[in-house]
Amino acid sequence: MADSSITIAKDYDLICVGAGIMSATLAVMAKLFDPNMKILILERLDDVALESSAAWNNAGTGHSALCELNYCPQENGKVSIEKAKDICNQFEVSKQFWSYLVSQGLIEKPEDFIQNVPHHSWVYGEDNVDYLKQRYEAMKTHFMFDTIEYTDRLEKMKEWFPLIANGRSSEEKIAASRIERGTEVNYGNLTRQLFSILETEFNTKVQTHHEVLDIDPDDGVEWSVIAKDLETNQKKYYDAQHVFIGAGGGSLLLLQKVEIDEKEGYGGFPVSGEWLVCNNEEVINQHYAKVYSKAGPDDPPMSTPHLDTRFINGKRELLFGPFAGFSPKFLKEGSMFDLFKSIKLDNISPMLGAFWHNLPLTKYLIEQLAMSHEDRMDDLRKFYKDAKSEDWEIKVAGQRVQIIKKNEFESGELQFGTEVVSSKDGSITCLLGASPGASTATHVMLNVLDKAFPEILNSEKGKQLRKEIVPTWNVEVTEELFREQLKISEEKLKL
Repeated sequence: MADSSITIAKDYDLICVGAGIMSATLAVMAKLFDPNMKILILERLDDVALESSAAWNNAGTGHSALCELNYCPQENGKVSIEKAKDICNQFEVSKQFWSYLVSQGLIEKPEDFIQNVPHHSWVYGEDNVDYLKQRYEAMKTHFMFDTIEYTDRLEKMKEWFPLIANGRSSEEKIAASRIERGTEVNYGNLTRQLFSILETEFNTKVQTHHEVLDIDPDDGVEWSVIAKDLETNQKKYYDAQHVFIGAGGGSLLLLQKVEIDEKEGYGGFPVSGEWLVCNNEEVINQHYAKVYSKAGPDDPPMSTPHLDTRFINGKRELLFGPFAGFSPKFLKEGSMFDLFKSIKLDNISPMLGAFWHNLPLTKYLIEQLAMSHEDRMDDLRKFYKDAKSEDWEIKVAGQRVQIIKKNEFESGELQFGTEVVSSKDGSITCLLGASPGASTATHVMLNVLDKAFPEILNSEKGKQLRKEIVPTWNVEVTEELFREQLKISEEKLKL
């Protein structure tokens, strides 16, 4: 074994920690704007896209607010679609980026990672039916959602998703909406394609088996990234002008080692996921849809049940879930001590406050952990009445670390979105959180580029290239612009 004291020093413009969809998007985008930028990607595991970006470890939905009801909250009896518009445009920005890569010949077969699968919302119960009708009325007046359809007719639902509609009575209080242009995305395949572009077109290869141990300031200008080569046991030191921490659930533990004030008060709560996966081809072939419903009144947004068509490893699949589990690990391949190592003096109060104010979440997790296979099947049968237990098996998904942060009262809030934590000068950025995550990677990473390399992104050349790559990012989106870019994306991505 080599001497572990051996060090190697190299200078980079950007170091990305973690080889998932976020780092892949950031690195490709950075190279498009500046092909001469020196970039290093460090990954602890033996390949890319093995954690949150892996197909089995996420929902695979192109999150665009077409079917996810939590993006349209109801307040004082009125449904708001403001968040839905933001999420929708952010996903369209991702599609524009991928379309640009297709147009440049950098991606040859977009069908390997993206498919057209209609998005539906489906609810039962009088109050939920009233809500869905209000949501439909609000959405159909806006150009981003004006192709939405709504029905409370059982026969129409049998056309849309027969597995759910068959065997039901026309007397049941149920309703559904549908937007045809929904997508299913294999983010694992996409991530691998992006890293292939980096290697073949820009001579930038991922350094696997490299675990980042620490990130220290270097002369107040650069950062020194200390990594361990897990194959040789060598410690290596890399200097970088900018560092991006995109290590999924592991990002928080690394952020806590960075000497910036902005990290103060952040904590994390790990939640694992599980899916029921169908093993009966006849059943799988009867459903071609993503169907989202409403979470229970005391359940977190991440618990929103959905029955989804997926394409994984070249095979059509059918999944139902998610079901929550608990592990103190922050990554699927993490340590059982991750949660305990994350507790610091500056985040004890926020974490205790978040726990106290989220007792229903604790109750929900305990109930989920106690579920048997038949309990899960009973939940599925609320969707698909004739589901047979022998046709479904459980599959463990990835780990997610929900953000805990201080609020204005110095207590703690549990958040279910994503957040970029950045130093004042933008020289180091860290992505925390989960959903909608991968779907909005392009939007999020453009914001990171804007913080880290404003001189590149906002130069005259950068502005022009930005218009070509992501026409609706950071501009007022008109109906004409939206429709024009939607048509281009659908053609380029073969949707």
